[in-house]
Formats: sequence, C-alpha cells, structure tokens
Amino acid sequence: MDDSIKIDNRGDFGLWAIEVAKQIVSEQGFDLAKASRGGTEDEVRVAGNALGQAITNALIEVYDGLLEGVPEE
Repeated sequence: MDDSIKIDNRGDFGLWAIEVAKQIVSEQGFDLAKASRGGTEDEVRVAGNALGQAITNALIEVYDGLLEGVPEE
C-alpha cells in the first residue's frame, strides 16, 4: 500500500480494493487464524485488533486520496 496509484474509474478502484484485501488477509488474517487456533485470548484479541487496524488504515488511505486537491472549507 506504499505505492501511489491512479484510480480513474470504478474498475480501477475495484482492482485496488481486491489487491489491498488480499494483502491484508495474507498478512493479518494468518496471524489471527494462528492465534485463534493455539493462542491465548489476549493473542487472539491482539491479532484481531491488528486486522481491524489494517482495514481501517486502508479505508483512511482511500478517503485521504479522495480529498486530495479538494479545497478545505
């Protein structure tokens, strides 16, 4: 998610969203699954919070991108 891309249409956004979702699931989802299988409640909580934070960060990234170039009121 560090590389800048240009989204010109809904299809571009859809492809971006799919790639970001794959990345988040591969990084954070594995940790959550591993914790839920053999970890403590605290480890599951930490992994779940990390997954939620990764999703939040992706959504904020999109929101910030939508506001680029828009004059502030």
